[in-house]
Amino acid sequence: MNDAEPADEPPRRRRRDPEGHRAAIIEAARHTFAERGYARTTLREIARRAGVTHGLITRHFASKERLFLAAVPGNRDLERVAAGDPKTLPDRIAHAFVRRLETDAVNDPLIILMRSAASDERAAAHLLVAMQEHSAAVYRSVLAPGATGAPTTPDDDLDARVALVGAQMIGVAFSRYIARTEPLASMPPDQLAEHLTRILRQILFG
Repeated sequence: MNDAEPADEPPRRRRRDPEGHRAAIIEAARHTFAERGYARTTLREIARRAGVTHGLITRHFASKERLFLAAVPGNRDLERVAAGDPKTLPDRIAHAFVRRLETDAVNDPLIILMRSAASDERAAAHLLVAMQEHSAAVYRSVLAPGATGAPTTPDDDLDARVALVGAQMIGVAFSRYIARTEPLASMPPDQLAEHLTRILRQILFG
């Protein structure tokens, strides 16, 4: 028996399950970011909740920013949502976005980030830019010239169009789930998704 083993060191058997570690870290991060906001969350607290060491988190994710981006559902699942017929990309984006927030908006890291923006504007802006860059890369892989079935649109303004998509969705999220302004606050989810689909189609395809 090694009595000198540090108290915060997780059981050795856990080290044999890297995918399990990663999933546990992401789950703990989602809950911690939701409860404390981005600025007040520490990697050590996430490590404690996940049952791993601080060092293991940094080996998997390098920084708190990268862990946040991995934990945000929309950012994490974007490749899966975007995959498919380019012509129906707006439908997939809108319906996945509404479904996700209707399921658990209170604990959604994006909503938490928006709520904490006033107290940590610099971090919020940096993270939103990183999310936008990730979205642009994913959408470009679907919509860039040469993609099978992609509508014909100028490619030189794709980044601008993706930024406008993000701005539209952030505006909807703020109005419905934070400010709760009408008519968006009480609009049925299916109707909201249909309206958002039409707007995103106009932004992406003109």
